[in-house]
Amino acid sequence: MTKNDNGLREAALTCLLIKDPLDKVKQTQKLYQRWQEETLTISESELSVPDIPGQPDKPELVAPRDLPKRKNSSVTGVAPLIHAVNHIEFNAINLALDAVARFPGLPRQYYADWARVAYEESQHFTLLRDHLVSLGYDYGSFPAHNGMWEMAQKTHHDPLMRMALVPRVLEARGLDVTPKMMEKLKGTGDLRAVEILELILREEIGHVAIGTHWFNYLCKQRGVDALETFKDILDNYFDGQLRGPFHTEARKQAGFTDAEMALLEGRA
Repeated sequence: MTKNDNGLREAALTCLLIKDPLDKVKQTQKLYQRWQEETLTISESELSVPDIPGQPDKPELVAPRDLPKRKNSSVTGVAPLIHAVNHIEFNAINLALDAVARFPGLPRQYYADWARVAYEESQHFTLLRDHLVSLGYDYGSFPAHNGMWEMAQKTHHDPLMRMALVPRVLEARGLDVTPKMMEKLKGTGDLRAVEILELILREEIGHVAIGTHWFNYLCKQRGVDALETFKDILDNYFDGQLRGPFHTEARKQAGFTDAEMALLEGRA
């Protein structure tokens, strides 16, 4: 990899490699500020992007089946739930940075979109982490799983597959489950957490819409049918089970068609 101090993709890779979460957030926000100031260029170079991003020693990463059952208690309250979402947002920062750094030769707007997503995910991380600290915990206080990043590794060779499976499957699942999380948190009286999740839900609709846009763009560029391609990718590359119920209104705002929703409903 050639050093390019004024390259957006190179700067995104630098941020991706940072292990400390707070420094990663700080540098990602600086990166987006530099992009907005138009001081960064976009190179066509193939960068040496690692399979594993920079991540801290804590949280301990375990298989999803090994995660302890989250139960509200007088000791931890809702902190494990907030921590789980905080971990998703940390992964989302890395996923957006990786989308910028890994794939050369895409339109300028693609990189602009994912640089903005990285910035917004860093804001989400900060809001959740600050709230976690106010509850007496911190990011890393509870174990977490690495499912989102495992999907990134499966799709590292093809931006079309990345757009299909990360924003449109894994992150879109957040659109489905966030309203129920908000109801649960309302029941505990944690209204600050509800406010944070309301903001995150609004912005995540936009992030999934960005994934939809670039999935459809790449399908058109390659001359393939978007619905059939989405179906084939789900058949051949998605090992998990699609679970409903789906937040249809949010998914449609994020660009899912009626035919795609029918496909998902048929598999749930």
